[in-house]
Amino acid sequence: MIRSSDYSRRIGVSAVAPAARSTRLAAGVCLLAAAMLHAGACRADALQPLPALNIDITQTSLSGISSGGFMAAQFQVAHSSIVKGAGIVAGGPFYCSQNSVVTATTRCSCTGEPYLHCAVSANSADVPALLAATASMFSRKLIDDPANLQAQRVISIAGGKDALVPKPIAAQLADYYRGVGVPAQNISMVTLDNAGHTLPTTDFGKACALTEEPYLGKCGFDSARSILGWIYGPLQPRTGNKAKGRFIRFDQKPFIPNDESINFAWNSGIDSSGWVYVPDSCARGAPCRLHIALHGCKQGQSYLPLQAPPGGGLYYGTTFVRNAGYDRWADNNRLVILFPQALSIPARNPNGCWDWWGYTGANYANQKGVQILALRAMTERLAAGARR
Repeated sequence: MIRSSDYSRRIGVSAVAPAARSTRLAAGVCLLAAAMLHAGACRADALQPLPALNIDITQTSLSGISSGGFMAAQFQVAHSSIVKGAGIVAGGPFYCSQNSVVTATTRCSCTGEPYLHCAVSANSADVPALLAATASMFSRKLIDDPANLQAQRVISIAGGKDALVPKPIAAQLADYYRGVGVPAQNISMVTLDNAGHTLPTTDFGKACALTEEPYLGKCGFDSARSILGWIYGPLQPRTGNKAKGRFIRFDQKPFIPNDESINFAWNSGIDSSGWVYVPDSCARGAPCRLHIALHGCKQGQSYLPLQAPPGGGLYYGTTFVRNAGYDRWADNNRLVILFPQALSIPARNPNGCWDWWGYTGANYANQKGVQILALRAMTERLAAGARR
């Protein structure tokens, strides 16, 4: 999710004057804590370990918007043996960029405008090449057997007014899934004609047609319900408005591969902490399922926007975590919702995107990619309390 007028930031040149950004950073040393629900973000002891719960790892699902959507597809294919389904919002097919930021911003999206001409077309993602790359990665044992995808359920949500990831990319996402054998009846293609580049919500965010930070739009459409319902079947609504669980801010650092060449901030693009919503029933040991909800660019908790985010503060904090809508459906459906957090990296990933073009290395889309390794480690920890 990269603003079309901001390509310089996308490829590494900050659009914010360094002095102005430094001033805001200095002023906000502890305001980040307020943005994070007063969770004690300035205290080292505020972070909790990720809990081990009674979760069936084979019932894992993912969803994401924009860069989070591309990452959801990457994890889904890389670890298809444990994934039940995926929801892709304003995103495209697995390995779409083919390790090229130019391809990512011109053929898989139009985020290169006005500096790079948008070349999105009905076949710009080159699905045959992506299918060939998928087969090659499997032959080299870099991903699970793509045949696993045939049992999964996939939903795509696209905006009719999305100029950054236009509808032809969503169509090619479906072409990819059909190419790996996902039955037509397992693929749901949703287009909201009046939606921009946004995660559609029932009543939170900017006007639905806008493409503006924080990319949450009042569309009268519950993306979380549509995604979770398509993957898992009919959902039970929450009784009343009161949550029956809690958000936990956990330490992400233990899940980053222990490799001397990887520094958690500068090479992995993974923030020091993340969030997980755990219903009370799951905390007490009930059998539960895991859904991983991935934010897009400029939506992470540590992203520093040019304008104050909803609710005030300097950073986005839990704007996505609290308002994307997933927790509403977690309590009565025994769903644990994991909200991993990506991190802005000056000169490499200034907008805090998940890696879908290769800024963390050539293995970004397979099981050796640092972010996919971290997400898998988080998944295994949450499922470590499974009762077999």
